[in-house]
Amino acid sequence: MEQGQDIFRLPLEYVKGVPLIKHFADALGPLQSFQARPDDLLISTYPKSGTTWVCEILDMIYHDGDMEKCQRAPIFIRVPFLEFSVPGLPSGLESLKDTPAPRLLKTHLPLALLPQTLLDQKVKVIYVARNAKDVAVSYYHFYHMARVHPDPGTWDSFLEKFMAGEVSYGPWYQHVQEWWELRNTHPILYLFYEDMKENPKREIWKILKFVGRSLPEETIDRIIQYTSFKEMKENPMANYSTLSRDFMDHEVSAFMRKGITGDWKSTFTVAQNERFDAYYAEKMARSSLKFRAQL
Repeated sequence: MEQGQDIFRLPLEYVKGVPLIKHFADALGPLQSFQARPDDLLISTYPKSGTTWVCEILDMIYHDGDMEKCQRAPIFIRVPFLEFSVPGLPSGLESLKDTPAPRLLKTHLPLALLPQTLLDQKVKVIYVARNAKDVAVSYYHFYHMARVHPDPGTWDSFLEKFMAGEVSYGPWYQHVQEWWELRNTHPILYLFYEDMKENPKREIWKILKFVGRSLPEETIDRIIQYTSFKEMKENPMANYSTLSRDFMDHEVSAFMRKGITGDWKSTFTVAQNERFDAYYAEKMARSSLKFRAQL
């Protein structure tokens, strides 16, 4: 991989008003040539909302719970990340070339930047949403360890940027709400991270029904065990530890850090929490979406 500040800690680049990691913004042009297939399945989330967890669950489902098959490659190869582009690594589009059908795909893109082909082909989408406070804390630590992001600065300044939507992929509020509204016209299974933590088996049953598959109960139990936070944190095919330290420095913060609900309480001050709650109430006032910030 190339070294130096020429590829790391670059300012975000705005595309159609959405701030993105510079290299990801550059990938959007080539991504317009991507052709979706009707049997594709798209996993969509705002960053730090349980994306890798759901990707791993679905790869297990698609391979009937065969753990060996799910060790064939890192998760970012098994489930290509559409807009991913970093010098020295295969892009999302390049990974797609070797992905057999039916394909699992991943994106964090808001609807304004989503390739139209995915909507035209009525590709099924599994969207996972997580409460904004835990997302903000997790994203702050991720900014620190994944150096394709700008420097996060202090927690206080990062929280202000998060609230203002001045972080990569833009406002959390808009992202979760526009995908929620799309359910009315597009085949979307909308899941909540907190529900998955509370009862993973119930949520996996929902996924199986949505993708039109069935598995024996013992296979589902094996998937739950294999995709537990403890197992995935130690699994190099899931925890991103195979990537260069230049790109992701796990000594700064693990990619899979805590995987709990309510961790925000150890980070937010009382004043920050009050300010966040007021801003949140304003941004979500017209939405029917309800989140749990603790279990």
